[in-house]
This record gives sequence, structure tokens and C-alpha cells, in this order.
Amino acid sequence: MMSGVLTAIVMLVGGCGSSGGGTSSTLASNVPKFDAPATIDVPASQGQLNPAAPIVVNSADGLLSAVTVSAPGGKTIGGQFSADHHSWTSKDPLEFGSNYRVDAQSVNLAQVATDKTFNVTTIDAGHKAYANVVPAPDVVASTGIGVGQPMVFQFTQPVENKAEVQKHLKVTVNPPQPGAWYWTDDKNVHYRAAQYWQPNTKIHIEADVFGVDFGKGVFGAENNSADYTVHDSWIAKADGAAETLTVFHNGAQVNQMAMSLGSPGHPSHLGAHVISDKEPSIIMDSCSYGVCAGQPGYYREKVDLDLRISNDGEFVHSAPWSVGQQGSSNVSHGCVNLSPGNAQWMFDHFNIGDVVEITNSGGPELPVWDLYGDWAVPWNVWQAGNANS
Repeated sequence: MMSGVLTAIVMLVGGCGSSGGGTSSTLASNVPKFDAPATIDVPASQGQLNPAAPIVVNSADGLLSAVTVSAPGGKTIGGQFSADHHSWTSKDPLEFGSNYRVDAQSVNLAQVATDKTFNVTTIDAGHKAYANVVPAPDVVASTGIGVGQPMVFQFTQPVENKAEVQKHLKVTVNPPQPGAWYWTDDKNVHYRAAQYWQPNTKIHIEADVFGVDFGKGVFGAENNSADYTVHDSWIAKADGAAETLTVFHNGAQVNQMAMSLGSPGHPSHLGAHVISDKEPSIIMDSCSYGVCAGQPGYYREKVDLDLRISNDGEFVHSAPWSVGQQGSSNVSHGCVNLSPGNAQWMFDHFNIGDVVEITNSGGPELPVWDLYGDWAVPWNVWQAGNANS
């Protein structure tokens, strides 16, 4: 094939020479000399290459016959020739802070080969950031996620170039539901729809951030993706005025139970809370929010059947000590107190991503940064995004 291409070029040069007058001279000046050595060019050898970009080898006046790219340790980087053999492009991933040797051969019109060697160095990222997904897919593989669960990429380094990074984030939702990204802080970006997800929704998320400049010497370390399935709708409505917790499954009421919210001195946050974890028992220590041993109000005790609804220490849990107040007064430190039997029912039916909506608590709204305070942000504000702010 290569010999045929060269022969065709030679015949074209000979045909032009048979023409008369200035035409022959003009055409000949635009055709490479028959015996001129083929040139080889590797643009990346002139500086440092972002490893997200490929190594490209060019030979405009010759046909590339062989290209070998060697990584440190002798590993060979695979690649592909263009159809006309005037270029070659690497296909295998490159690494940060590495040196690559490029050995290339190109053949001219006289079928004489030229061999050249180049060195390509990739940029050395000051810091590399990984895009972790929350919740971890394996944690919810058997249960799916609840209708309130935002899609979350949690970066291991602060992101300054948020708008640029966000261009490389993708979400596919089936059935389609409009959604948008919103940065809750410099490391966390959340995606949610205008309303809770529809049950049985399939969600695929991608962070194609390898080599993306996060700012201040930070680059994306690798790509990441995850798939989620939304299970049935489970929503519990905690009314601090009535001291009752009413539970809805796919929109239909299935249970109602007495409860106790936060006391006037420790009111529960208002708004939609999303369950982020569940544990059979945990040790609750008031020192976690600044009230430590020896101070008034200090406590440290084992608490059972815990559904975490914020990072601020709010849970739905068993509280046998407050059964007498449940249904009549709010006495907790911000949690939703239930009897052991009711707590067991909630623990058996609610999972990560399910929703607990708190009203009439006397407390402030759950902040957007408090893990999943996403639903406190009005949709028109959320949809507008804040990557450039």
C-alpha cells in the first residue's frame, strides 16, 4: 500500500514535468524534492504535555512507517496511524511527571527512510485530586437509594476552577428529569432534580476529570463513574407541633407514631433531611459539638437503631428514656426520639437517601453544607448554579 502511494506521487511529478511553459515550474516548486529526507515532528517535545492529551507524531512530506513510544521501565505506549500515514496518535493513558522516548521512522518519495528520536515530558502535578462518589455504590448496591439522595462528587483537594471542572461532569437520568449541579463547598458538588427522584429511576454519573486543571497546581488524577437505582419512595414527616411522625410509602400513609424533637434549647433543624447512614448502635457524645465532660449538659451514651439525618448530630433513633414525653413535648438534643418499637420499624423500612421532613421545630433551616441540606435551596437558585461565584 505504501509503495503504491509513493509510486502515484512520483508519476504525478513526472506528468507535471511534461507540461509546457511556467506551469511545470510552478507545480514542481510545490512538490517535495524526490530525494529530500522526510521530516518528522513531535509537537509535544517542545514543552511539557498534559497527560490527558495524546502524543502526536507528524510527517507532512513523508509516510510514517514505524513509531515506538517507550515509558519509564520499558513499557510501550500503544497508538494508531492515520489512514494516510502522515500522523500517529497515542491511545494508551499517559502519566503525570513522566518522560517518554519517541522513536519514529518516515519514508520519503525515493523510499529512503529517516529515523528520529524525541523526548516528551508530561507535567508534574503539584497535587492530584480524586473524584470520590457519595454514597459509595457498593454500600447501596443491594438497597438502591432513596428519592431524596443527591448525586455527589467529593474531591480530595479544593477546586478553584469550578466552572471548568463542572464541564467535565455528566449525568444520565432515566426516565429523564431536569437537574443541575451546585457546589456546597470547595470540595463537594451535588446534582439533584427540581423535585425528589421518581421511584425506579436509573442514574449514571461521570467525572471525566483526568488532567483537568483544578487551579493552584491541582489536577484531576483519574476519571470516575457510578450507577444508582432509586428504590420506592419513603418519606417521613416529623411535625414538632403535633409531636408525631407520619410515614408515607409511594405517597400513601402507612404509619404514624409519637415522637419527640429537639428541646427549645436544642431545636431540630427545619426542612428535608436525607438519611446518609444507618447503624444498629452508636456512641453519642455531646463533646462532638462542644459540650464536654465536666460541663453542664454533657452526655455520652450508647444509642440504638440510628438513622443519621445530618452531620450536625441529628438522628432518628430509639429513645426509651423519653417515651413518656414522646407525643407531648420536645425534649431531645435535636434528634427524632422514638420508642424502641417505633425505632425498629423505621430502621427496618428506611435506608440511605430516604427523607425525613421536619416542620414546626422552632429551629433554623438545615444549612446546605450540612451534608444534604440541598433541598433548602430554592430550585431557581439551585438551577442557576454557583460555579462562577
